[in-house]
Amino acid sequence: MVENERLRQEMRRCEAELQELRAKPLGPCPGCEHSQESAQLRDKLSQLQLEMAESKGMLSELNLEVQQKTDRLAEVELRLKDCLAEKAQEEERLSRRLRDSHETIASLRAQSPPVKYVIKTVEVESPKTKQALSETQARNQHLQEQVAMQRQVLKEMEQQLQSSHQLTARLRAQIAMYESELERAHGQMLEEMQSLEEDKNRAIEEAFARAQVEMKAVHENLAGVRTNLLTLQPALRTLTNDYNGLKRQVRGFPLLLQEALRSVKAEIGQAIEEVNSNNQELLRKYRRELQLRKKCHNELVRLKGNIRVIARVRPVTKEDGEGPEATNAVTFDADDDSIIHLLHKGKPVSFELDKVFSPQASQQDVFQEVQALITSCIDGFNVCIFAYGQTGAGKTYTMEGTPENPGINQRALQLLFSEVQEKASDWEYTITVSAAEIYNEVLRDLLGKEPQEKLEIRLCPDGSGQLYVPGLTEFQVQSVDDINKVFEFGHTNRTTEFTNLNEHSSRSHALLIVTVRGVDCSTGLRTTGKLNLVDLAGSERVGKSGAEGSRLREAQHINKSLSALGDVIAALRSRQGHVPFRNSKLTYLLQDSLSGDSKTLMVVQVSPVEKNTSETLYSLKFAERVRSVELGPGLRRAELGSWSSQEHLEWEPASQIPQPSARAHSAPSSGTSSRPGSIRRKLQPSA
Repeated sequence: MVENERLRQEMRRCEAELQELRAKPLGPCPGCEHSQESAQLRDKLSQLQLEMAESKGMLSELNLEVQQKTDRLAEVELRLKDCLAEKAQEEERLSRRLRDSHETIASLRAQSPPVKYVIKTVEVESPKTKQALSETQARNQHLQEQVAMQRQVLKEMEQQLQSSHQLTARLRAQIAMYESELERAHGQMLEEMQSLEEDKNRAIEEAFARAQVEMKAVHENLAGVRTNLLTLQPALRTLTNDYNGLKRQVRGFPLLLQEALRSVKAEIGQAIEEVNSNNQELLRKYRRELQLRKKCHNELVRLKGNIRVIARVRPVTKEDGEGPEATNAVTFDADDDSIIHLLHKGKPVSFELDKVFSPQASQQDVFQEVQALITSCIDGFNVCIFAYGQTGAGKTYTMEGTPENPGINQRALQLLFSEVQEKASDWEYTITVSAAEIYNEVLRDLLGKEPQEKLEIRLCPDGSGQLYVPGLTEFQVQSVDDINKVFEFGHTNRTTEFTNLNEHSSRSHALLIVTVRGVDCSTGLRTTGKLNLVDLAGSERVGKSGAEGSRLREAQHINKSLSALGDVIAALRSRQGHVPFRNSKLTYLLQDSLSGDSKTLMVVQVSPVEKNTSETLYSLKFAERVRSVELGPGLRRAELGSWSSQEHLEWEPASQIPQPSARAHSAPSSGTSSRPGSIRRKLQPSA
């Protein structure tokens, strides 16, 4: 404590000296290096004072902790005293009860001993003697009961004495433990107090040494500051003059800034006007180029031929088996993507088509090739895309695809919807969908209430030469979800069976008919375009497909209809006067697509394995014949003014909730029929 008091006095003296130094007047010295050092030293001094205050706080906390431990030790001593007092009282009470028990035993022993022997046969004649004897026996019984009770009490007292001895031993053990804990706590407290005292002394000494060193440095810095102040006064006067000159320049800066802003605004306005004029000119050029591109696109499709043929080779799969028959027999030309080579019976055969897709081609690659035809459907042209090839070559996959990787059908309708949305500001479009199949030369409605009902193909009575199917259900769709519902329902009604070539072979020709009607809001021009997407049944020899019974009859009808299609192609190729469209329901229904009224594309599916080279050769030869057919240019169905009576009845306003209706496809109003029911509610697109 004496040392602490001495250190405090020295600290007060140092603080007084520091106050005197601070009180001395100093001239202004902005930005001086020595003044910065002085400020840093002051900060260090304040930091040391803070550390000293923290040390004092720690010391007070340690003193408080020592006081708390001392109080706890006193409390333990009081508890120990209370335990000893309770023990003494318990021992005194037990001793008193033991003395009482000894006295009771002594008094019982002083009484007359009980009768040990009883004469059994005593002849008593006097009644008084008998009464005295019974009383004596009763008293003897009572005394025996008292002796038993005293023995029980003695036994209980001995047990209590034994438990008292045990309790005394436990209390002594607890007292010894408390004493050892007290000694250990006292030793720890002494050690902590000694270490705290040493830390306090060491901190005070270090703080005092640092304070002396820093005070010495402060004195030296102050001397240097005084000398620097004398040299900085001329520089300060120069800076003051410069500052006044800058202030005068700043007063005139707003006028200069306003003039510069006015000139810049004028230049920016002129540049904006030039940019606007350039944008208008570019917009006019863009619209002109857009019209020219559309015209060139239609001309290109027309020049390529109304019937274009592309080939797609499927990959080799595990269903093809292993061995020589599963080897790849198809190769491609590295320099020309329209050439395909087939190795048939050891001899190479080459075919030239419009486009050939390798097994690595994706669904999107194939769709990009047919995308231009689908776009022209919106402009009012009739378009037909059909897939041809043997069973298992991938026709259904190319046309329908999978939910994760859709084919031409769904991608085409998605493209139609996107094009319709882009032109929504200028055109109003209505898209309707129908689905049918030709099974065993019977035309059936896949979206109707009764798919097994037979339908017939008729000529329109208006003399236009167009064909229509009375009773064919037509649904108006407005989104991709509506299309998915139509596809799902139509796919469940299509006829597929197991054959030796394919586990789910399509046993019918499937047709998806999409009609797009548009109205130009500005000119009133109305267009009608039809898109026929056809998935033909598999073409192969009956013996190879393993067809028997009803399957044999199906195969015969399929081959007959495909042969009729070949006859039609041959007649068109040789430009005969009569084309046998009516030899088959398939060719009769496709008459609109093959008679020069529409743009037609054929996708021939090819299997690459050796065992299918015969069917592949036949398919590619047929594709070459189809490619050589030249049809007239496609006709655009467009007119100004109001719809004809037929189209007016078929068109539904866009503002109404779309309701599917069963009516004659492309038929006059007389062929309209209604089919309400649960199927219509299931397929009804959301509003």
